[in-house]
Amino acid sequence: MLLLGFLSAVMMSIPFLVPHTGILALFGLVPLLCMERIATNSGLKHFWWWNYGTFVLWNAITTFWVCNATVGGAVFAILANSLQMSVIFGLFRWTRKRLGGVLPYVFLPAAWIAWEKWYLTLSQISWPWLVLGNSFAGSVEMVQWYSVTGSLGGSLWVWGSNLAVFGIMVVLSDGRWQKQFNIKAKAAAIASSALVIFAPMVWSAILWNNYEETSEPLDVIIAQPNLDPYQKFQSLTQEQQTAIIMGQFSSALEGKENKPRLLLTPETFTNDVVVGDVTSGKTYRRFASLTENYPGTNVLFGASSYEIFDEKPSILSRQFNGKWYESHNSAIMVRDDDDYDIYHKSKLVVGVEMTPYPKVFVPIDNLLGGVMGRNVGQKEVSLLDFRYEDKVVPTGCAICYESVYGEHCAEYVRKGAKLLTVITNDAWWGDTPGYRQHLTYSSLRAIETRRDIARCANTGISAIINQRGEILERTSWWEPAILEGTVNLSEEITPFVRVGDIVGRLSVFVFSLLLLAAIVRIKKFS
Repeated sequence: MLLLGFLSAVMMSIPFLVPHTGILALFGLVPLLCMERIATNSGLKHFWWWNYGTFVLWNAITTFWVCNATVGGAVFAILANSLQMSVIFGLFRWTRKRLGGVLPYVFLPAAWIAWEKWYLTLSQISWPWLVLGNSFAGSVEMVQWYSVTGSLGGSLWVWGSNLAVFGIMVVLSDGRWQKQFNIKAKAAAIASSALVIFAPMVWSAILWNNYEETSEPLDVIIAQPNLDPYQKFQSLTQEQQTAIIMGQFSSALEGKENKPRLLLTPETFTNDVVVGDVTSGKTYRRFASLTENYPGTNVLFGASSYEIFDEKPSILSRQFNGKWYESHNSAIMVRDDDDYDIYHKSKLVVGVEMTPYPKVFVPIDNLLGGVMGRNVGQKEVSLLDFRYEDKVVPTGCAICYESVYGEHCAEYVRKGAKLLTVITNDAWWGDTPGYRQHLTYSSLRAIETRRDIARCANTGISAIINQRGEILERTSWWEPAILEGTVNLSEEITPFVRVGDIVGRLSVFVFSLLLLAAIVRIKKFS
């Protein structure tokens, strides 16, 4: 049991840590299913602790790096996420006693994916980092069909492949393969299992080899200033930080012709933006001068912004010097007509940036001295328009954590975005797998939406990603850098963007139906 649990945790962790190993996820849950079968056949009690230990180990191996930013938050995330996985597995074992046959093995993936769907859309305490479909973020050549299903299609593939292999192992181990399966039944079992495992790979290969990007180029310049987030406001003033990035941009623009060109800075680059009076900010004025000196240039920069009120606007506001303040994590597009667009991050990091279920937790946080973040996000996404003469390029900007959410990023495209950008600051985690995982998740968003992505990270990795999810150009980690390149604009609407997360919705329906059936059987036979 120990060996099987360890093997499952390691096999499920490797795809998140090592590029091009996503195939392991197609078999990584088989040892866990074998554990459950052994426990059931032997009458082992308290099996829940075995599967919980497996999930804790998987979560810890894959996301231990969160400890670099917050030990308490990391321990909570690992234990709480593992607990939810164990509850789902516990529900599966419960349905096995009431439904019988193959229905519990339909219930298990449906329940799991329904949980992932809830994490990705409705939950305020949300940690979807280990969505099973994310296993292929470093193996994008295998999942080009995410443009149809989204990442939850990958979760379905993981469960389908694992259950197919497990099913054949079961009929072999209990003797039915020889006693009950004739030649046709054996061929059908092998063929159907092979189809589940390999058909998505073939489909992806066809899409990979035949997909052609649109050819409407836009030049981008991405600045990576490499400022230590733990020291940036202690060791450098905002003016000094702005001077660093202005120097990077000026060096990159020197001698170049004036033409449409998008410049990117990282998330929360400045903290001198007041909503309602954005154009008065010193950092804004510096970037505005740059757009005036280089016609056609637009600057997209990240800002910790705040809004001032005379009266308390919401439960999330804070009072200071007789005024009320609401904080935002914002992205601002500066244009050469001294006009701008602003977007406030809406998918906020729990605890650090936002207080979930504020009516419950704000009073508790007040008793603790106000230790939780209280950023206020937008209720729905909005776009930032790149403009040059009569040219308008609607642009979606995912701020840091938002790039993990497929449906959220698809909403930018539904609203008309021809280009996606990601601005982030991944240095909180140090030189760990965290920032590399975060980078690869942008590749999945590129596939789902078929949009090029320009990614700007404070300390790396900044990158340009094409519509197949390939990372075309990238910077090194923890080095000042300027990345110059070209992105292709697109108006394509993928099936995933058009209809949304159909796999998640169907899973919620099947889960609800089978759970109801199990409950009805309790009442019927009680």
